[in-house]
Amino acid sequence: MNELDRLEAYLSEWVETSRLESAKGTVATYIPELSKSPKHLLGIHLIDAGGRSVSVGDAQAPFTMQSISKVFTLILALMDHGEEAVFSKVGMEPTGDNFNSIMKLELVQPAIPFNPLINAGAIVVSSMIKGDGALNKSARILDFFRELAGNPALDYNLEVYRSEAATGHLNRSMAYFLLDKGTLGCDVEQVLEVYFRHCSIEVTCADLARMALVLAMDGTDPITGKELVPRRFVQIAKTFMVTCGMYNGSGEFAIGAGLPAKSGVSGGILSLVPGRWGIGVVGPALNPKGNSIAGVHLLERLSREFNWSIF
Repeated sequence: MNELDRLEAYLSEWVETSRLESAKGTVATYIPELSKSPKHLLGIHLIDAGGRSVSVGDAQAPFTMQSISKVFTLILALMDHGEEAVFSKVGMEPTGDNFNSIMKLELVQPAIPFNPLINAGAIVVSSMIKGDGALNKSARILDFFRELAGNPALDYNLEVYRSEAATGHLNRSMAYFLLDKGTLGCDVEQVLEVYFRHCSIEVTCADLARMALVLAMDGTDPITGKELVPRRFVQIAKTFMVTCGMYNGSGEFAIGAGLPAKSGVSGGILSLVPGRWGIGVVGPALNPKGNSIAGVHLLERLSREFNWSIF
């Protein structure tokens, strides 16, 4: 029995087993709109290079990308400016701290965020997207995401955007610190508008899986045959996903699943099996590290069943 046949035969059972883990987690509340998400939601969508897909559970439920978007804004900034410019303002190392921690921003390499996938780093990256003003930059990001997902209808969840903009005080404090130290050279509110907007782009598991498939295939969309991202920038993105993509639970996930992945506090996880599968997961109940507790359980199960670990 091949992988696709086994997935079709057993995935529903595995999803329901992993769904039980949701009872141990909590839905994010610091962004008020996210607190409305159903705790026991769990869905997954997988797509291969031939366009064959498997979708199980609550995979049709919409959710916002949150920190998953940081992978693709990093890629767009690299395409806009190149490696040297981007990594002159943001580092390449895991932090071991929470994704929204401000501590090392002041104590270690002042005003150079450790990596692009923590909030401070993603704010810096957002400032490097080319465009005339926040709306133009945001439109470029949205168009890029639509092409990667093969979905021209992709759009913002404005309720989540407004909720983030109204309550993102810690992000503002980090941004003003970066401005004070010269890392940001532009208006803080403009940068945060770009940042909050790309975090609030609404997707389904199928959208995430299609975006992940482009990364799995080294930057080419195998469905259209079009190269969307230079291979070098995909390598950089996937490396960050392994080392930093699951917040300060990245090492644990690397041991448990061994797959490049990026999570968001809405409960989404984008993951991939290089050369084979793009994967999108949603499960809003989070573990203490901010990752989908049921989603992590499910991906670890799949990796073990199919020997997907890259290590």
